Amino acid sequence: MLKTWYFVLLCWLSLQLEANPGLKVRITQKGLDYGRRIGMELVKQAVLKETFPSWSGQESLSVVKVNYVISRLRINAVDFPETSASFIPGTGICLSVARASATISADWRMNAWLLKGKGEITVSISGLFISIIFNVSRDSTGHLSTLLHNCQLSIGSVKVKLSGRSSWIYSFLSGYLEKPIHTKLDKNLCLNIKYKIQMMDAQLKKHKVLSQIDTFAQVDYSLLSSPAVFKSHINLDLKGTVYPVGNHTDPPFMPAPFALPNQGDSMIYLGVSNYFLKSASLAYYRAGAFNITISEELATTFSLNTSLLKYFVSETSLSQAAACPVLLNLMATLPPAVSLNADRCVLQITGSVEVFAALPNSTTQYIFTGNLTASTTANLTITKQKLIISLLLKRFQFSLLHSNLGFPEQKSVVENFLSYALRRVVIPVINDKLGKGFPLLNLAHTSLTGPAIKMNQGHLVISTDVHYQPVDREDEDLHSHS
Repeated sequence: MLKTWYFVLLCWLSLQLEANPGLKVRITQKGLDYGRRIGMELVKQAVLKETFPSWSGQESLSVVKVNYVISRLRINAVDFPETSASFIPGTGICLSVARASATISADWRMNAWLLKGKGEITVSISGLFISIIFNVSRDSTGHLSTLLHNCQLSIGSVKVKLSGRSSWIYSFLSGYLEKPIHTKLDKNLCLNIKYKIQMMDAQLKKHKVLSQIDTFAQVDYSLLSSPAVFKSHINLDLKGTVYPVGNHTDPPFMPAPFALPNQGDSMIYLGVSNYFLKSASLAYYRAGAFNITISEELATTFSLNTSLLKYFVSETSLSQAAACPVLLNLMATLPPAVSLNADRCVLQITGSVEVFAALPNSTTQYIFTGNLTASTTANLTITKQKLIISLLLKRFQFSLLHSNLGFPEQKSVVENFLSYALRRVVIPVINDKLGKGFPLLNLAHTSLTGPAIKMNQGHLVISTDVHYQPVDREDEDLHSHS
């Protein structure tokens, strides 16, 4: 009965020791309450589909022994009118259900001296109270672990109604079945909850903490330590390191400490450190993602040709009078430098560039080579649980190493041409690669609602609510209930 929504919220987390986290996640009381509400609806659906084994017993009616078998037990209705969820500091989460009720039906068979019978049985349970506390921690393998800490249970009443031919006898016998059914529930409900939590824990151990971003990089979302549980929220510190695919060498720099704001207006707060972005920059650099070739096809698409070059340089030594596509080979010579400030994110790219003309005879003619430094600002948005980064060129510097233009001293006009090429062609190509985004949360059938990004010195904070959408869109809208 603990397959609640916020378990799904935690199942993508695991562990690896590190000094400071690259990412922080906070789930507030508002998020827990939403998870409890969605979770109880999911529990209702699961309970109504649950199957139960047959069971048998014996009761004494004065000097008569009555043997009975209960089979095909099924839950027809269940109601949780009062539910609550709270954080238990230093321990985990408490779930409580009060005044719950259920209607159960089954087939029965009875055998006693001079009396045999069979029929249907209806069991009405009311006044059910249950309180569950479970720990959230990390296990020795580095995955999130859940463990039942305490389970308290009380049942107000159990009413049994037997149906069959000799109804007056079965009405008399019904009262004798209420006690064993009550005892059976007392004995097995908490055991069943413990089993469900163990199943959830086993699933968490199978969860992969490396999330594939694209063909270039993966991000490690493993937990650095056990979740820190406070009265108003739970904090999770994640490693938050981005690696090239297949190369999990840690970056040569460490994450700096940072803190999430003391707020609870949103369900979830996600802190993204400068370390996370720097490790992403290094990973993409190591994977060669910043090495870009502007092919003849791209140059033609964006009208990048020698006539445009002649617009910036009045006289050239190009041998062709007709306009030819201009090809660019760009190679990053250092990992792009990333810095988060209070109002913006800056990415500085350092590299080299070779420029050629694609001639009509399928050969190329060398034009010039140089070193470049481009300073860009990053526009950050969130789409479909992903952080999308889009670059905008702000400043550009170029040093000419060699040229066939005949005017090596006219560096500024060459810079103008390259600035145009970067803005119109190169930056859009980079943004297309970055457009796949960095996965933030991996919540099935869930979307982020009203996410907001706040820049800080050295880190940014994303605050958001979430919206759960049932698999079957014809299901009742869970958000119409409070």
